[in-house]
Amino acid sequence: MGMQAGNQDDIVTGINVTPLVDVGLVLVIIFMVTAPLFEQPTLQVTLPKANTKEGEEKENITVTLTSDGKMAVNETEVTPQTLDSTLKKKIQSSESKHVILRADKESLHGDLLMVMRLAKEYGAKSMAIATEPKNPGAALKP
Repeated sequence: MGMQAGNQDDIVTGINVTPLVDVGLVLVIIFMVTAPLFEQPTLQVTLPKANTKEGEEKENITVTLTSDGKMAVNETEVTPQTLDSTLKKKIQSSESKHVILRADKESLHGDLLMVMRLAKEYGAKSMAIATEPKNPGAALKP
């Protein structure tokens, strides 16, 4: 006596979601791997080397200065004339009011000081100068 599986002419009413879940997970993994590649800075700078400790992750305002005088606030390139208003808006809308200065090691000292002065005037609570570690394995631990 064999088992009866029912009528062979029954309509399949269920949906097999396993392939859909598999495709979804593969897409999530692909996006997780490729997302850091899209975070390239607007302006390329050569940061000075220093012994530093790792910074905390928080909402930051990044000001980039290049050796040829170009400037950017976060991902927006600005001119010296528009830097003032753009930086003021970003600092006032930020909760942490933390400014990171990414200045090329060949950029003008006066430009860096001007940005620091403006940031302080507009209410920046803290500032950090971005650097590259002298020895990649020698970064100080907090």
